[in-house]
Amino acid sequence: MLHGGSPTNAEAGPNAMSNSPAPATATLELGDATTPESGAWHLLGLITPLVTLTGIVAGQPAAGAILVLALYPLVDLALARPAPTRAARTDGQGLSLLLYLHVLLHTSVIVALCWRAAADGNTAATWVAMLSAGINSGSSGIIVAHELGHSSARSINHFLGRWNLLLTLYLHFTIEHNRHHHPAVATDTDPASAPRERHFWQQLAYTLPAQFKSAWSLAARSGPHNRFNSVLRGLLIQSALVIGVWQGLSAIAALAFVGQALIGIFLLEYVNYIQHYGLRRERGAPLTAQHSWQTEARWSRWTLLELTRHSAHHLHPGRHFWELQSYPDAPTLPAGYYALFWPALIPPWWRRLMDPLLEPGNRPQ
Repeated sequence: MLHGGSPTNAEAGPNAMSNSPAPATATLELGDATTPESGAWHLLGLITPLVTLTGIVAGQPAAGAILVLALYPLVDLALARPAPTRAARTDGQGLSLLLYLHVLLHTSVIVALCWRAAADGNTAATWVAMLSAGINSGSSGIIVAHELGHSSARSINHFLGRWNLLLTLYLHFTIEHNRHHHPAVATDTDPASAPRERHFWQQLAYTLPAQFKSAWSLAARSGPHNRFNSVLRGLLIQSALVIGVWQGLSAIAALAFVGQALIGIFLLEYVNYIQHYGLRRERGAPLTAQHSWQTEARWSRWTLLELTRHSAHHLHPGRHFWELQSYPDAPTLPAGYYALFWPALIPPWWRRLMDPLLEPGNRPQ
């Protein structure tokens, strides 16, 4: 059970660990510290899109939502203990193909949702399917888009990342994330970095328009070679897609498509919130591992493509997810991303968990 108390620590923008070892009998991983952790653990991330897709097609649309919102927080807590420190992986050994499989499954989930919504109409099954698909968009689609969005512009990876963002109606994310969030993280100028006094619902209301405004401004300053604002172009493409779903299938299908995108965006901003809550640096001050939260909770690590090693990502944005390692001096969340979802939505619970960790004496040195 999560409770407050003394903490324990366990598009082309920027360039496109140490935990106490536990006995081998207490972990899911065998091998010595010089051997990288098996990349096969990241196949667990396919469970969410597979269950979501199967549930929508087979008439059990709630399966994906129940899995992520009810079961995964419990698994996250059960696997909260970090695995032993392992050597960094330098070779993806097929992990790039895992990203492509995520893109395929994410696309399949969206197609299945629209098909189901057109067939079922305005029914509870349609809206529950929308919820499950939206959760998959947030936990698979946008996370993979984030990973691929740090690839070189005009590469196949960059294109696939943009495709995933199109399906979640959030194309301006790439320019804002890479060109503004990364340089400005943990400063007052970054709308994705929530200060200590701002709870999640306040942050959500602030960050969505602020990030869009920032992305628009960045696109407008892109130079004379880009005569058409890329954010405006993205809006027109997204609008055309929604209209196409409406005209090609039904108004209900279009509403379900937009709804799942909004849910995915909601989850993205939840993740942004817990990754940067309360951490601050002066504008222009050097970026360190102290300016993003990390967690080594294994279920979150394996299923969310090491997004949890966020301090490492900000220090090395050009590295692949499998190359990231934790930092012994980085602030560490009290649980994984799934386990913290419900507390983050309830401000008193969240502050009881997190505010003690922000006190100087409770931070790793």
